Amino acid sequence: MNAKNSQPWDEFLIQCKNRVEKTLQATISQSTPNSKLLAAMRYACLDGGKRIRPVLVYASAQAAEANFDNCDAAACAVELIHSYSLVHDDLPAMDDDDLRRGKPSVHKAFDEATAILVGDALQALAFQCLSKQNNDLSADTKIRMTAQLAEAAGAFGMTGGQSLDLEASGTAIDLEQLESLHKLKTGALIKASVKLGALGAEKINESLISALENYADNIGLAFQVQDDIIDEISDTETLGKPQGSDRAQLKSTYVSLLGLEQAKLKAGELANNAIRALDGFPESANHLRDLAAYIVNRIN
Repeated sequence: MNAKNSQPWDEFLIQCKNRVEKTLQATISQSTPNSKLLAAMRYACLDGGKRIRPVLVYASAQAAEANFDNCDAAACAVELIHSYSLVHDDLPAMDDDDLRRGKPSVHKAFDEATAILVGDALQALAFQCLSKQNNDLSADTKIRMTAQLAEAAGAFGMTGGQSLDLEASGTAIDLEQLESLHKLKTGALIKASVKLGALGAEKINESLISALENYADNIGLAFQVQDDIIDEISDTETLGKPQGSDRAQLKSTYVSLLGLEQAKLKAGELANNAIRALDGFPESANHLRDLAAYIVNRIN
C-alpha cells in the first residue's frame, strides 16, 4: 500500500517512521539468540533516530509509483547500515563520542568489544534483509538492490568517506575536498536510499533514475551542510550528541569554511537544486520535494 500523494507531509513522515520501526523491530528480534548482543543491537537501532534514510526510500518509491510492500526491506536495510555506522563512528578509535541520540553511545552503555560486534551484526543483517526480502520483486532487482547498498556502504562510499574524514582531522582542507569527503561519507547512503526506493518500481526507466540521483546528490550535501550548521548553533541536549565535536577535533566544516550565513545560503541552494532535479516528475514526487525542504529546516 502507498501513501496518498495528497497526504500532508507530517502524516507521511509519521507513516514512514511507523512502517520502518515495525520492520526493524521484527528483523532485529529474530537476528540472534545472544541476549547481550540482541539488547545492544536494539539499543543502537530502535530507540531514537530521525529515520530520514528510510523516509527517502518510501518517498522515492512513491515518486516512482512503486508499491511500499516492495520497499520495506530496503527501508530497513538502509537504517541498519546507518545505525551500524554511528556505533562504529562513536568508538574511541574513530570520533570518540560518548553521546548519541541523547543517551550514552553503545560502547559506553555496554563496552567497546560489544559495540564493534553490534556494528558488524547490524551491517550483516542489512544485507540479509535485502537478499531474503519476501515480496514481488524479481531476483535480478534484489541483486541490484544488494549491490547498490554494498557499494554505498563500502570503500567507494560511506567507509571510504569515514577514512577521508579521519585523515582530515586536524588538517585544513578546502571546500572541494570537503564536498568530496561528504559525498562519500554521508551522500552515498542517501543516494542509495533514493535509488532503492525507485528500484521498487522495476519498470522505472534509467532517465528517471538519473534525475533521482541528481536529487540525491544535492540533498546529500544539503543534509551535511545543515548538520554543520546545527552543530554550530545548537546545544548538546538538543543535538543528542556532543555539541561542537567537529570543531573540538579541528575538522573543517561548511561553517568553518564558509561562515554561518553563507553555509545557510549553501544549504538552501542545494535544496532548491534538488527540487529542480524533479521537474520531470508529477505530483507523486511531492514528498521528495517536501523532504528537501525538511532537511534544511530541521534543528537537530
